[in-house]
Formats: sequence, structure tokens, C-alpha cells
Amino acid sequence: MTGKGALGVARKTRSLVFGACTAAIALATTPAIAGGLYLSEIGSPSSLSTASSGSVTSNKLADSAWTNPAGMTGIDRTEMLTGLQVLIPNIKFKSTVADAGGVDGGNAGAVAAIPTFFYVRPLNERWRFGLSMVAPFGAGIDFGDNFVGRYAVQEITLQAIALSPSFGYKVNDRVSIGFGASITYSLMEMDVAINQSAVAAPDGQVKLEDATDLGVQPFVGLQWQYSDDGVFGLVYRAEMDVDLEGDLRIIDLALPLTPQSKFKFAWDNAQLLEIGIRHRLSDVWTLTANADWEDWSAFSQNLLSINDAPTGPVVITIDRKWKDTYKFGIGLTRTLSNGTKLGFGAAYDSSPVDNVDRTVDLPVDEQIRLSIGWGHNTDGRKSWGIGATLLLLGDGKVDQVAGGERFAGKFDKNYILFVGAMFRRHFGH
Repeated sequence: MTGKGALGVARKTRSLVFGACTAAIALATTPAIAGGLYLSEIGSPSSLSTASSGSVTSNKLADSAWTNPAGMTGIDRTEMLTGLQVLIPNIKFKSTVADAGGVDGGNAGAVAAIPTFFYVRPLNERWRFGLSMVAPFGAGIDFGDNFVGRYAVQEITLQAIALSPSFGYKVNDRVSIGFGASITYSLMEMDVAINQSAVAAPDGQVKLEDATDLGVQPFVGLQWQYSDDGVFGLVYRAEMDVDLEGDLRIIDLALPLTPQSKFKFAWDNAQLLEIGIRHRLSDVWTLTANADWEDWSAFSQNLLSINDAPTGPVVITIDRKWKDTYKFGIGLTRTLSNGTKLGFGAAYDSSPVDNVDRTVDLPVDEQIRLSIGWGHNTDGRKSWGIGATLLLLGDGKVDQVAGGERFAGKFDKNYILFVGAMFRRHFGH
């Protein structure tokens, strides 16, 4: 072959390798949350004991600074609520097709501890100020380097923390409104393999590192006490743009290629509308129920751009074919004579994606939550609580081609156990 011909082959091969690389990135560069993007578990009594069915009508605890700022008007003294929840996942993929060989990866979940903080301060008879810190979404998945779907994803970590100032205003004795904004910092890192079988070489690897973004998500709330025994609540959270920017490193390639680039990845986190009621059935029992709509069809379009690629600027739009989701939850709280409370709850979330369109980097399916919690008021100023939620994440069936290789299967075990403890403190009289 002439030098000119060899050069042409090399260029073509580099383009093919880079094309496979960017396709792999496009399929994998999104938050790998095994059961959904928004977490309703925020380490508070209402989220961990009643499957979050009582969050939107919370008006006696400082977690309302996040769950519904209108509820802060029910708090007459400065209050602080802190929590710590531990996530214990069991996420195991079982393959039925693995054209490229490999292993199923064992338990891909990672144990994580997440602290939360809520603060409410009365400003006058009508106004309340609140401040909250929660992790609204985030996860870690590690299938290992030799995973059957390694050309889609090997390992991914997403961490997000939201600091949210908010205000509540008491319109009258029955109606309150509230508003706030979540300032959310996101960090993502990911590894994905590159298939180099076309040049008879072992797998290469793409590493996405230090991809960060700072976004803002406004929210508003309403509470209406429709009777002495009942409260109706409503919360709307606006859409939030996520624009991650980070470093892209390519290693172990058979042919020379620019080893490092900058990349950008963008999507829209869904707007959300939630409604709920809390109704006292008797001196002992209280019922909570909620429902929500989440606009995950807006998330479906993911945009990847690499400006300094060796083959020229690259812009790829991926349509994940996601659709809107719906949630329904119900809970019961029993108040005992000594002030101790027991809570129970269950909730169902629909899947945002059909089985045929699901990808292993984001294997979201329908979800079922089962919760139980206990709380005790010690002296009128302090109270404690513990709670647990079992989040069942569905089968997550996948049949996908990545790096030119097909793999298929489902998650044989797919759940997360949330265990949390809370402490509440009043200040002033």
C-alpha cells in the first residue's frame, strides 16, 4: 500500500474509532440513577415514614422549607430539623444475550450516606423564611470493566446537592402560599469502554471527569385548610437546565488520537406538579395521600458537544424516547397517648420509558415504595425519629446495541433500602 493509501486507512480507522467513542459517550453520559431521577426520600419524617405521601401537606415541621414553602406558616417558633439517611442498594443485572462476552457485574450499587438540613424562622405574623439542603437526585453504579454492556457504561457517579432559600406567606387563617429556588450543584464522572475489535486490539476506554454544573430550579406552593381536620397542598417545581462541562480522556487506543478534550452534555430536568391531602380521621389516625405529574418527556433530548475533536466539532442529539410519569401515594399515621407517632406508607411511580427503548446506563422502570417510621416528642422542644423505605425499582429490561455489540437482560435484583434518623429542635417560646 502506498504511503498516501496507508494514511487514508489510518484516518478512516481513527474516524471510526472516534465515532464509536462518541456514540458510546452519547449513550452513557446521563445520570445513572437506577430507579428514577428525582428522589422523594430526603431524610425527613414525612418522606421516610409515609412514602412521601405527607410531604406536600407538611405544615408542622421544618422540612416544609423544601417540600412546600406554604406550609412554613404553620410553624410559630424558629425550628431546625436535621437528618441522615443511608442508601443500601442491591442492583444486579442478569444477561440473556452478551455478544461481546463479559460478566454481569454483581451488585452494581454503592452504599451512600446523605445528610439533610431544614430551617424555618418566623419573620412576623404572616411571613416565614426557610432554608433547606437536600440531595434531590444522585447515585453511583459500578458494573466493572468487563461488564457485558461495557460499551454503554462501566461505572458512573452523579452527586447533586441543592441549597434552597424559601419564603411562606399566610394569606388568611385558611390559605397560605410560598415560593423559593433550589440552587443545585451537580458533579458527574463516568467510564465507558471502546470496542477496538476492528483493529484487533483490546478495549480502550473513555473517562469523563469533573463534569460540573450549577443550576437553579424555582418552586411555588399552596396550602388550603379546607376544614378543621383537613389540609390540601400543591407544589410546582419548574424545569431546570443541566449543562455539564468536564474533561474527556481517551486511553489505551490502538491508534494515535487526541488523548484529552473538553465536553459538554445538556438535558432538562422535568418540571413537576404535586398535589396532596392530609385528613385527620380520628384523635388517633391521620390519612395522607398525594399524586404528581413529572414532565420527563422534556428530558428525552440529550445533547453532547465536543469542540476540539480530531475529526472536527461534534454535536450529537440523542432521543431517549422518554415520556411523562405519574405518582400515587398513601399513608397512615397513628398518634399514641405518650406523643409517639407511627407512620406507614406506600407509593407507585410509572415508568418513563418502554422496555424497547430502555438503556442500561439509565435503566429506569416503574417503582414501588413501602415505608415505615417512628417518632417521639421528648420535652416539647426536641423530638427524634427513625424511618425506612424500601424502593423496588422494577425489572429494568434492556435489549441494546453499544459499540456494535448486542447485549440483553434484566435486573434480577433491583432495590434500594433507605434507612434514616431525624432530630428536630425548637428555639424560643
